Amino acid sequence: MSFLYFLESIRNPVLDFIFSIVTLCGEETVFMAIGLIVFWCFSKSQGYYLLCTGFVGTVVNQFLKIVCRVPRPWVKDPNFTIVESAREAATGYSFPSGHTQTSVGLFGGIARANKQTWLRITSIALCVLVPLSRMYLGVHTPADVLVSVAIALVLIFVGYPLFMKAIESPKMMYAILFSLTAIMAAYLTFIMCYQFPEEVYHVDNVHNLISARKNGFTLMGCALGFLAVYTVDLRWTRFDTKAVWWAQIIKIAGGLILVVATKELLKLPLNAIMPAAENTWARLIRYFMIAIVGGVLWPMTFKFFSKLGKKEADK
Repeated sequence: MSFLYFLESIRNPVLDFIFSIVTLCGEETVFMAIGLIVFWCFSKSQGYYLLCTGFVGTVVNQFLKIVCRVPRPWVKDPNFTIVESAREAATGYSFPSGHTQTSVGLFGGIARANKQTWLRITSIALCVLVPLSRMYLGVHTPADVLVSVAIALVLIFVGYPLFMKAIESPKMMYAILFSLTAIMAAYLTFIMCYQFPEEVYHVDNVHNLISARKNGFTLMGCALGFLAVYTVDLRWTRFDTKAVWWAQIIKIAGGLILVVATKELLKLPLNAIMPAAENTWARLIRYFMIAIVGGVLWPMTFKFFSKLGKKEADK
């Protein structure tokens, strides 16, 4: 806590604003958006690498949170204060840091997979700044962020050579994706069936268990979606990521709008059909469909965008 008190002592409105912006780079929406952009416009194999690394990291993170059940810094020490704007996103248990896990997994993976100096420097800087922002804002301890950094780095450096080999080997890619699905299924089984201590089910804490279960069904839907996306692309779609720059912008904007629309528009009907499963099976189906829309349906338009680029190059 001494380091957190030091950071608390140097807080000011300017730094509060800067770190509140920086910490957004660890949000789920940023991770998904960048992962999809890489998948659509730069490298399918790198997109699989970044997204799968992020999903596995999230499972490990969620497992440790619900097993260790470490309270947030201001709960452990009532005299400690946080930057209030960060409180809304700092729900659930503290250890380890989800934002750190997501950001280091994403930007560390980008740095590992790319050789451009400017991209590596920017990515590494974010790998440092996002964890620092979580401590500056007062929502995580050094232990929370350091463990998340360590987990993310292990996944980055173990996963990269596997995905590079899997580029030319569908059998290996299937092995990776089936392993991913098995990990999600194991976590989901654990979180739904394990009898936790009574304190977890207390009215003040049960939201943590609900969140862990919700994330389990979300990740299971994504894993099943990834299997479907890879199979369809391998056998039929085989979309090309290359296109002229302005076509790439259209691909990104149109794809993100379509994915967000799918996420929001499916919520109401699925919850109406399965009201008791709002945070469980309905989420699994919704995120499976998000993967299908983003990884199968939208890429079916990419031949058109690629042809636009070729026509411009021929002029």
